[in-house]
Amino acid sequence: MREFTESVLDAARAAGAEYADVRVLDTESRSLAVRNGATEGIESGASFGFGVRVITGGAWGFAASAEVTPEAAVRVARQAVAIAKASATVGAHRVSLADVAGFTDTWSGACVIDPLTVSTERCLEILLAADDAMRSVHGVSVARGEMSFLRSRKTFASTAGSFIEQSWVESSAGIVASAVAEGEAFNRSYPNSHGGGCYQGGWETVAALDLPGHAERVAREAVALLSAPECPSVTTTLILDGSQLALQVHESIGHPLELDRILGDEAAFAGTSWVAAGDLGSLHYGSDIVNVTADATIPGSLGSFGYDDEGVPAQRVPLVREGVLAGFLSSRESAAAIGLTSSGAMRADGWARTPLIRMTTVSLEPGDAGSLEELIADTKKGVYFETNDSWSIDDRRLNFQFGCEVAWEIENGRLGRMVRHPNYTGITPHFWGACDAVCSRDAWRVWGLDNCGKGEPMQVAHVAHGASPARFRDVQVGVGR
Repeated sequence: MREFTESVLDAARAAGAEYADVRVLDTESRSLAVRNGATEGIESGASFGFGVRVITGGAWGFAASAEVTPEAAVRVARQAVAIAKASATVGAHRVSLADVAGFTDTWSGACVIDPLTVSTERCLEILLAADDAMRSVHGVSVARGEMSFLRSRKTFASTAGSFIEQSWVESSAGIVASAVAEGEAFNRSYPNSHGGGCYQGGWETVAALDLPGHAERVAREAVALLSAPECPSVTTTLILDGSQLALQVHESIGHPLELDRILGDEAAFAGTSWVAAGDLGSLHYGSDIVNVTADATIPGSLGSFGYDDEGVPAQRVPLVREGVLAGFLSSRESAAAIGLTSSGAMRADGWARTPLIRMTTVSLEPGDAGSLEELIADTKKGVYFETNDSWSIDDRRLNFQFGCEVAWEIENGRLGRMVRHPNYTGITPHFWGACDAVCSRDAWRVWGLDNCGKGEPMQVAHVAHGASPARFRDVQVGVGR
């Protein structure tokens, strides 16, 4: 890889590049799904290729190829420079990058058991055992389970002097039970909806979930939703579980603090942001107990790595401190535009895509409210929402509505009756300003998200969010029905 990457960079320089970097990515994947006692699908795949970014004449150029050969190294580097030269003739401004040192390093994510060495039979045995347990509960119409695994090896080199090799493994698994009545399905998921639990780690992370051990509970809750009353439409106190709060952080804090959106560079597809670059250090994003951090160094998180796709080291970056805007997710280019250094948030979806600003592990830091049980006990009246079902948010990430799979009313510090179709709505700074309690470190965990879309053509990023349950006052719930 060193010889190959050096030949790419040499060819780019010879063609006139002022700056160049190259990423070589080798991936293997496998996924399995079952439904109602039958294997629904088994897929495996592999991908190997490289992408080259250059700056020539103050403009970017990018080219990529699945042919990792000496001939392709020269050809693709020259193509990237040719694209940059063409772009420079119509560019509105010259690209400027924040400084970064050159690094020679290796990094690997934690993995005890390589999941791609675990037999298909063993994976299906666990999924079908959970499926059987869910269908044993009377009233369950559909039982589903899935697993997926990814192993990646990446090499990065740049004319800034870096040569970095990284490797990691990702594993995910989950189950869903559905009960149907009057043409409407009620789902309960474990450990989370939208793909289950997603981790940077090996088979050990999937085994620890004990999918069969949670299957009956999930199924019984799905069936109970059939006869549960509707969530009342009222302004009340809302407690969100950690998984729903993780998605709330993702949509209303993570995305609007991506600096390319703030600067208007992402307006075409994913929208812009309600936040301005000049708000740094003064904007009140939430209450004084709201502290949010972007951290690419947390072991086992989908948002962790050693270096981003510009060769910037992984960092822990404050985004909101005591309710006040304290930082952004940035690249070398966007950071330079406002006089900062990169936060190390540039990643690409594969070798054939140019990097974009993506979230790392953007987390609501734990508070001092104790456990979820203690938080509920401290709440006289309200509702507790669990597990995301749907979401809607405007392109500035300001006005939103979220739906969850299930909720329970809270009366005098105790969970009361289950209610269905729980929804809540809010305006981002008002909602976070209403946060008056966050559970403590023991209740905090990282939730992986492997389907974050952004860019044109769209790229899917694997990110994560740490959260413990939290309480919000005066929230409108029961909307949309």
